[in-house]
Amino acid sequence: MGVVMGFEEFQQVHAVLLASAGVPASLHRLLFEKLSADVFDGGSFFRIEPCEDGVQQRRLILSCESMAKNSNVFLIDHAWSFRLSEARKQLQEIPGLVERMATLMCVVDETEDHCDTEDLENGEETSRTEERPSLEAAIETAQEKANEKGQTLQWLELDDQGITDADLQSTNLSAKCPDLVGLSLWGNPIESADAVVHTVAGISCMRALWLNDTPVNTHHGASLEQALLKVLPKLEIYNSKVTEKYGQWAIAFCAGILGVEQPMGSSNGNHMLSNVTTLDLSDRHLQVLLPNVFNADELPSLTSLNLRGNLFKDETPASLLRTLKSLVTLQSLQVDIPGPFGSAVSIAEALPNLYQLNGMSLSKILEGDKQFLTSDLKPRLHIWSPKEPLSEQVMSAMWQYVLTYRLADDEKLDETPIWYVMDELGSALRHSDNPNFQVAPFMFLPDGTLKSAISYTLMWPIEDVGKGNECMRDYLFGVGEDKQRSSRLTAWFHTPPELFKQAYEVHCNELKHVKLMKGIADGSPTQSIHPSDGRPLRVYSDIPAVTDLLSQPEFILVEDVLMADIIWTHLQIDDEFQNEVGLQRHQYVNQFPGETCFVMKHFLAQTVQKAYGSPAWMQPTYNMETQLPALIGDYLARQEKKQDNLWIVKPWNMARTIDTTVTGSLAALLRLVETGPKICQKYIEKPALYQGRKFDLRYIVLLRSIQPLEIFLSDVFWARFSNNQYTTDKNSLSEYDTHFTVMNYGGRPLNHINAHDWVPEFEKEHNVKWQDIHQRVRNVLRAVFEGAIATSPNMHSPTSRAIYGVDIMLDDSFQPKLLEVTYCPDCGRACNYDLKNILGDGELIRGSNFYNDVFSCLFLNECKHVCPL
Repeated sequence: MGVVMGFEEFQQVHAVLLASAGVPASLHRLLFEKLSADVFDGGSFFRIEPCEDGVQQRRLILSCESMAKNSNVFLIDHAWSFRLSEARKQLQEIPGLVERMATLMCVVDETEDHCDTEDLENGEETSRTEERPSLEAAIETAQEKANEKGQTLQWLELDDQGITDADLQSTNLSAKCPDLVGLSLWGNPIESADAVVHTVAGISCMRALWLNDTPVNTHHGASLEQALLKVLPKLEIYNSKVTEKYGQWAIAFCAGILGVEQPMGSSNGNHMLSNVTTLDLSDRHLQVLLPNVFNADELPSLTSLNLRGNLFKDETPASLLRTLKSLVTLQSLQVDIPGPFGSAVSIAEALPNLYQLNGMSLSKILEGDKQFLTSDLKPRLHIWSPKEPLSEQVMSAMWQYVLTYRLADDEKLDETPIWYVMDELGSALRHSDNPNFQVAPFMFLPDGTLKSAISYTLMWPIEDVGKGNECMRDYLFGVGEDKQRSSRLTAWFHTPPELFKQAYEVHCNELKHVKLMKGIADGSPTQSIHPSDGRPLRVYSDIPAVTDLLSQPEFILVEDVLMADIIWTHLQIDDEFQNEVGLQRHQYVNQFPGETCFVMKHFLAQTVQKAYGSPAWMQPTYNMETQLPALIGDYLARQEKKQDNLWIVKPWNMARTIDTTVTGSLAALLRLVETGPKICQKYIEKPALYQGRKFDLRYIVLLRSIQPLEIFLSDVFWARFSNNQYTTDKNSLSEYDTHFTVMNYGGRPLNHINAHDWVPEFEKEHNVKWQDIHQRVRNVLRAVFEGAIATSPNMHSPTSRAIYGVDIMLDDSFQPKLLEVTYCPDCGRACNYDLKNILGDGELIRGSNFYNDVFSCLFLNECKHVCPL
């Protein structure tokens, strides 16, 4: 497709893509020229050489004389792009693809022919809708409070006050508040940099200024900061970051010593840091460690220091470590490794008084534990197996090569990520903690629309490179230890297993010693809310099933949300919703505050573990954003014992099995975190089957009250079946119809059986009594909600009522296993799918009365087709 835009338009159309890829501005024109002419000229600059004894891996070598930093950019083609569920099918059906991938990934035998804002407290939600005072009035109020204390006004917080450029320009702030030390204008619609500079100029005492979440900060960031530093000679904190003028005051502020209550400290002002033992300076934009602040005289008690997320561009590792060495009491240090301080070993050697570095004991590092030094680690290479089909070997090896991106338009982000393999040149780039090249995916839009998009990967030098040097990239560019870098590198390297085994042991010990928190409060039973005058309760709903099927005479539908006694919505009832609709205290809603403790998968796992440890009714589960070391330890322990090692990876908060994967590959588990926050759960490898097929059970739970706990189970439930016979063969793991049971999406065939007809058949097939199984399920359902309430007491709300969908699977011993709990809106959709497709004739009758039963139970205390749990 021809290019229909010039360079300036290219920059404008691709501005966000260029910024997210990190392409230097100096390379934009060259990139435009190469994209326009579809130039792949890497072969003129690089050559590919075999390594690792000539098999299983290749490396990229610069073949030209030299290449300066940011001097060129190269297009890398995508040899294979796919959605994960389609990968195996493509390898089997696209001519030549599997052979090319096998050669590229070096899986062929050479002897063969193949080659973070806290929630507002109750009562604060509505404050945003109240009329805000003018800027002048806000300043006068603050001055009056300061005068009452016999002080001058030194700290002024004007967050989210609707302050505009005109407000600032009309206020002579420097004259009114000459002693101002701290000023926060966070969240105001300020746009003019000149207005900000003019307003604060002359306030010589100002040490801290916040313009976060304002348009002026978004559009004028760095230039505005430099302008402010010129007019504010003592500014040490700007937008929560330290400035180049920082000193003892900024460190005392970060330590919580100085602030709104005590802007300037004691009158002597010296040694105000003397009692500081723990200091968190992570992500503060530090460029230098000042020796006159970081020394034993100023910080004589400091034992723990966090310096993660700071670039320290103005210092060498030697100077940084020299300053830290002067802090003789320092025992625990957190820094980015690799990063500005050098390697873990070099830090440990330079700071012998340390006890821990990034949570790891120095003794282990000095004993030779090379956790962070990938140059000393053995690469995790594919092992050739002539018994496996070539497609299966590629599926195993690809996790060392694939990268990923998501498509998006103006309306939404594509729910399913795209994985891709770079061409031979790009795939020959090996890893280094100190890379000399950077790569990034890039979407070229020749005519400016997404329909014309062509995907590439870009590669450019970020250091000077000489002829014959190996060209290397960082597989986890921009990922530090705060994002579990060392654990994630296990996808490519054989990292020390002892570290992960230890993390797993700690995790297991924590779960063993959990005791259920006593938080289930008693209270008076809820009463029917039906008005005494007999009028029907007014119901507002945007859920079609409610508006179509709620027919009880005690309820009447209304279109005005303000007129409703009951609001039953598919929307999340948060601060924004409450402010928008003007929610009243007397109105009942279909959600409980804090219900995220069990309706989001990672919070559900956390809730169950906090309440019960590791109960038999929930599979071992790990939050992949925080618990990768323990997960790896569990995987390795199972591997050593030759136990089942299949896992299922699920997004925190997506339904319909979107971006959900079943795999037994450790490398795959660790790479899957790249497509968004997920949990990893031990797969139920031996489930109970019906006629050889997998199934799960969807139950509907009604929650009427927290204090006391009043919970009911609807007798409308259904079993959901896979379409294929169950197997755990490798080539089946990507088959949706084999391993998943939700078939009412995507046009798949739906084999429905009336649940009440199915139960006798299941009992007969397995010679079991459903009543016994049902009782075990009831026990699990109640335990889930008791644990949630015990660990999250803030769920109580007298005007909340809700329904939840709970998914249960049975193992081959017919023991229930909890899968997930769905939001009331999701559950509403689940109870409202096309009833003719989901429910049998008998269930269709019950389904049509479902919301009548729900509303009768929750609001009239009449239990029809529901029973207490």
